[in-house]
Amino acid sequence: MNTSQRRIAHLDMDAFYASVELLRYPELRGLPVVIGGRPEHMPTLQADGSKHFFRLREYSGRGVITTATYEARAAGVFSAMSVMKAAQLAPDAILLPVDFDSYRHYSRLFKAAVAGIASHIEDSGIDEIYIDLSHLPDDTLVLAQRIKQAVRDATGLSCSIGIAPNKLLSKICSDLEKPDGLTVLEMSDIPARIWPLSVRKINGIGPKAAQKLALLGITTIAELAQADLSFLQIHFGRSYSAWLYEVSRGIDQRPVITDAKPKSISRETTFERDLHPRQDRLMLSEAFTTLCTQVAEDLTHKGYVGRTISIKLRFEDFRTITRDFTLTTHTADPAVIRRAAGECLRRVSLRKKLRLLGVKASALSPIHSMHDAAISPQRELPLIS
Repeated sequence: MNTSQRRIAHLDMDAFYASVELLRYPELRGLPVVIGGRPEHMPTLQADGSKHFFRLREYSGRGVITTATYEARAAGVFSAMSVMKAAQLAPDAILLPVDFDSYRHYSRLFKAAVAGIASHIEDSGIDEIYIDLSHLPDDTLVLAQRIKQAVRDATGLSCSIGIAPNKLLSKICSDLEKPDGLTVLEMSDIPARIWPLSVRKINGIGPKAAQKLALLGITTIAELAQADLSFLQIHFGRSYSAWLYEVSRGIDQRPVITDAKPKSISRETTFERDLHPRQDRLMLSEAFTTLCTQVAEDLTHKGYVGRTISIKLRFEDFRTITRDFTLTTHTADPAVIRRAAGECLRRVSLRKKLRLLGVKASALSPIHSMHDAAISPQRELPLIS
């Protein structure tokens, strides 16, 4: 199928986590709300029946923002920002704790609703999917409106959809008219609608690449499209330069992959304060066990077992290391994952305080394709037990 025949949609839920919370707390609609608090920031019921909501100014620690309502974003608060910095920008914004179980529930609901209309779907994350509409007979706008309504009926939430000849352009388009947006783009629209945008709008151009491009006088997609390939190769290398050259012109041949297998499943946590490997042994042990249990639950929920277990440690000086351990057979057993992660930990010299701890399972296989097998016993943890 040539490019002009392809109709690829990117559906992105609007401020997903925050929107789910507004279903639970409709009285917060229209207010700046930030998701990123701890369990103790759960709203409390007062004697008069009203709820007490925590404010950003009441927060202390070094957590990060998961997402924020559009009212909070207007104040400069965005995802991945530290909560303390957000508190400086919007001290009166409402702070709510994250509830991933609820977000996963609504994620399943909206994806099932879309699948009832268009089955060729690539799962791209908890709040976004790609949809190949190319083989459906319906008009593009009619299809998009049906999908948006189906999502709203199933979840009570709004989404934004971008439809273009490829995944690259559809993802850019889904962000152009948020919230509750619908943007349809043809290749002929690229000069007027895509080229004036910042290069950061291209998924795959991160902060470091954007900074390097800016030093070369390239800040917009139009300026990137005007750059010679040979010039880009001098500064970025052959492979990445070729990719920059193509995406600046809206070229993307990637298919919508409906049966993508995850390469790994991981969980990590950043501590509110740096934890000492001995003095805070109990706290580290509890966090370690929780992460292993969460990875096991995620594996089971997604129908996979893993064979290689890895840990990630970030110390107080921001040095980050990883270690991995390969089991004799695949598993989704939390106890086995815990012991394997302990073997990884045994190979680390724990002298400095820790600020982040992570656990990952990789070398995945669908659970239905595996036979039960005995897991070889592992040794216990040296410090975190």
